[in-house]
Amino acid sequence: MTLTLTFANKITIARILAVPFFISTVLYYHPARDHLRYAALGIFLFAVISDVIDGYVARTRNQRTRAGAILDPIADKLLLMSAFICLFKVGTMFKIIELPIWLVVSVISRDVILLLGSMIIYLVHGELNIEASKWGKATTFFQVICIIGILLYWPKMEALWYVTVAFTVISGIDYLRNGVKILNQPVFIKK
Repeated sequence: MTLTLTFANKITIARILAVPFFISTVLYYHPARDHLRYAALGIFLFAVISDVIDGYVARTRNQRTRAGAILDPIADKLLLMSAFICLFKVGTMFKIIELPIWLVVSVISRDVILLLGSMIIYLVHGELNIEASKWGKATTFFQVICIIGILLYWPKMEALWYVTVAFTVISGIDYLRNGVKILNQPVFIKK
């Protein structure tokens, strides 16, 4: 059996492989090593831009695959969850990079619930065909802007944090509602 990866899949895998490098640059940050903050920003931007590119390539070049449908959301969750967790941890040591715990908990809770819900749907129905909603895309946008803002030391980010939490909660409820609809559909057992 040969394993063939599409170009879009390769971009997604590169994004997953970038996550440990991002984590390392954030966790080794110290004000005396401020260059690591810019390295983390560069890696983060690479991952965000590659997410846009792999989605575009998959849609326009007919490269949508089952692997991509599974790996792409995992790559997104790994990047954003690790960013919020690591930046919060660093913020406890250096106040210049400070994220409120309620923001981190809302982001992590939503993503963990979505991952568990996706696994349940897959176990019950044997497939997973959930498209990103407009609320989910808006949530990702605001979460990405929060991370960029923290890494660039933007002042007065509180309003952005509240907007991000609002979209995080709304999209979480929307995905849960859609997940329950999918779970309530009849299950056809193949013989």
